[in-house]
Amino acid sequence: MVTRKEFSPRDRSLITITALISTASFEQLQYHMSKAKENGLTKDEVVEAITQLAFYVGWPKAWSAFSAAQEVYKED
Repeated sequence: MVTRKEFSPRDRSLITITALISTASFEQLQYHMSKAKENGLTKDEVVEAITQLAFYVGWPKAWSAFSAAQEVYKED
């Protein structure tokens, strides 16, 4: 059995939300962003990741991701 220890839960969350945004899997995004928040990913880091992705996956996907992030991080 392989133990996953190379990436922290925070890093795995960042990779997961990046993949979901890139593939426009927005129905899963809010849940995984909430998990990323629990795993220590900050609002500023999520915004930075989405902004960087926008140049590669397009503004429509990024804009949808910003909506999910706004909902998850609304108290911050």
